[in-house]
Amino acid sequence: MAPLKGVIFLGNKINEMIEKEMSDEGALKERLMELQLKFEMDEIDEVEYDKREDELLKLLEKAREEKQNK
Repeated sequence: MAPLKGVIFLGNKINEMIEKEMSDEGALKERLMELQLKFEMDEIDEVEYDKREDELLKLLEKAREEKQNK
């Protein structure tokens, strides 16, 4: 059972880190800048850029709303 508990513990820690990053305004702004750079360097096309940008902007808006509600 010990190995399973270790895997579950790691999974929970990873999930916490992801949730924190997804609600951190600074991290989201940095991801938006990275996305812009990838687009400008033709690493991704406009369709992919628009899709990812929409996702990140929604997360940023949600993070800001949560910050205001605290």
